[in-house]
Amino acid sequence: MSQENTKKIVIIGSGFSGLSSACYLAKNGYNVTIIEKNKELGGRARIWEKDGFKFDMGPSWYWMPDIFEDFFKDFGKEVSDYYNLIQLNPAYRVFHSDFCYTNLPANIDDIRKLFDKLEEDGCGRIKLDKFLEFAEYTYNKGVKEYMHKPSNSVLEFMDIDFLKGVLKAKILNSYGREIDEQFKNPILREILKFPTLFLGSTPEQTPYLYSLMAYAQLVGGTHYPMGGMHKVVEGMVKLATELGVKFITNANVQKILTKNSDKKSKDNLVTSISFIKDNQINQLECDYLISSADYEHTEQTLLEPKHRRYTDKYWNSRELSPSSLLFYLGIKGRAEGLEHHNLFFDTDFNLHANEIYKNPKWPSDPLFYVCCPTKTDKSVAPTNCENIFILIPLAPNLEDTQELRDKYFEIILGRLKKHLKIDLKEKIILKRDYCIKDFKNDYNSYKGNAYGLANTLKQTAIFKPKIKSKLANMFYAGQLTVPGPGVPPSIISGKIVSEEIIKLNS
Repeated sequence: MSQENTKKIVIIGSGFSGLSSACYLAKNGYNVTIIEKNKELGGRARIWEKDGFKFDMGPSWYWMPDIFEDFFKDFGKEVSDYYNLIQLNPAYRVFHSDFCYTNLPANIDDIRKLFDKLEEDGCGRIKLDKFLEFAEYTYNKGVKEYMHKPSNSVLEFMDIDFLKGVLKAKILNSYGREIDEQFKNPILREILKFPTLFLGSTPEQTPYLYSLMAYAQLVGGTHYPMGGMHKVVEGMVKLATELGVKFITNANVQKILTKNSDKKSKDNLVTSISFIKDNQINQLECDYLISSADYEHTEQTLLEPKHRRYTDKYWNSRELSPSSLLFYLGIKGRAEGLEHHNLFFDTDFNLHANEIYKNPKWPSDPLFYVCCPTKTDKSVAPTNCENIFILIPLAPNLEDTQELRDKYFEIILGRLKKHLKIDLKEKIILKRDYCIKDFKNDYNSYKGNAYGLANTLKQTAIFKPKIKSKLANMFYAGQLTVPGPGVPPSIISGKIVSEEIIKLNS
């Protein structure tokens, strides 16, 4: 535990960004308290346990292992101190419209062979290596450098390498169009475009800078912490506790209280937050406040209008990432034919993308994703059972009724029956659904989005909502600010905010 500091930090939300900022600030001697709305820690990375099943409710993909390693190393620790990480092989399985499938190998040499096999001109390996050469550049610049910038000013990005990238490497071009120009095989295009789903936009609207995501999956590999993604949360909570961080759960923040710093200054300061716990109103004083909760909710609900940086009109003009319809299923017996990660790209990718981003509606013929962690880890389900998580990407803020949830559940079960030649419906012994209303209820999620803001060019870096509030001692972290959605960016977000606070006191 670090030496206690008289300065008090309050962090709203215990997701990855909140836990990250808490650890860095506690390491630097601050007195840190995390306040969490739900009874479980982890934000969207909570777990749901019932009847011997353990479900990761949110993130299920472990990419960019170097980001996790760097985080724990900053505290003199190793990932292995907290959980057992393995690499999945295959990384995932892609199901096609002809009821065949393609496995993406874990080894890059095997991936090269797959590209040679599928690209008709036999130059798949050559094309892939050329693509990866550029993708490695964007990964090193994007993840190792640009993602760590607070994006307070465009001047942060005005270096020679960045300008070369804009002028020569085309990092601001459309990712989707670049992939279509370089590769002709539809399966390879799907594999390369798939990671953009985690960025909350169509491949055509995503800057080519985000080829770094393809590099992350193809070269960095797809991993899994045994016991589930929540093991990462448990590790970060344990580290935070060792550093002296305190936690208050089942506490719903109601208001952020402020004052003028002094008569001569126009600066306003946060003094405390009020929250409800056990049906009682409580107050918690602070010298600095970080909200890693939903940015829009914090501004528009918890702050007085004069302290808000953005307006309702601004938020309504933002392009959001998708929401999701999720199903958590406990299956008796085996679900043959599935791998750990499974992508069902057996319908029109562009049609579904348009129904998320351009013409928001419930999808005509949805793409979907199935996670079956029991293919790797028997500890997350009872003996002779499978743990299955199904996700359908949706436009945010759609009508959400039980009838619609049930309708799409039947559609997905029908598609799975055709592909797997088994009727999973007969094997279900536990079921829970989760959709737009639940995202709003549990996380105060703006319009029920699942992944924050879409990473379009107009919403990248300096164009994202600022980490700094109008209030002199308040900051934001998480998926609605820099660097963006996803688990590794959220961990980085927490570090960025902590560094900004530490700089103010250095």
